[in-house]
Amino acid sequence: MTHVVLSVGTNNNRKYNIRKAVRRIRDVYGNVEISPVYETDSAGFSGHAFYNLVIGIHSDQTPDRIQEAMHAIEIHAGRIRGKKDHSNRVLDIDLLLYGDQVFHPRLNIPRDEIERYAFVLKPLSDLYPDRRHPVSDRSFLEMWESFDGPLYNLTPIQLEMCFTDREESVPEPGTESGPVWRSV
Repeated sequence: MTHVVLSVGTNNNRKYNIRKAVRRIRDVYGNVEISPVYETDSAGFSGHAFYNLVIGIHSDQTPDRIQEAMHAIEIHAGRIRGKKDHSNRVLDIDLLLYGDQVFHPRLNIPRDEIERYAFVLKPLSDLYPDRRHPVSDRSFLEMWESFDGPLYNLTPIQLEMCFTDREESVPEPGTESGPVWRSV
């Protein structure tokens, strides 16, 4: 089994979509390791603030198959895949790391965003401070401590997660409410 790290972000129905993504990833891959959640301003465009976090899983699937599974989760959440640009996202799940393997340029693994964006590097350094970047061989904590890029008002938030067997109902559009959740 390979240790895989994913980044998850949304600026649309944020609490609901983050929780739903974590639950769906857990349903497919079993145990998940979850970083703290951060709120950040949108990067590269004018839009609502994002919630971002990092999730660790273990899988024997190929990187291509994991990306296909993440795209299916995004589409299930209502994302319409199309041109790649900086814009509002119902849900964005990226494969950051696949063990210590490097798949450049075809798959962009490890993702360039690890070194460019605080909303990727900070939760990654929280969850795996001693893990090393497969290319630079620097720990994620070392990388965060020397990060000099924009922070986009990076702010930790409290967001409880829930893992139950029931399917949640979709909240009303434009609300942050939804099902009742408990800490796990």
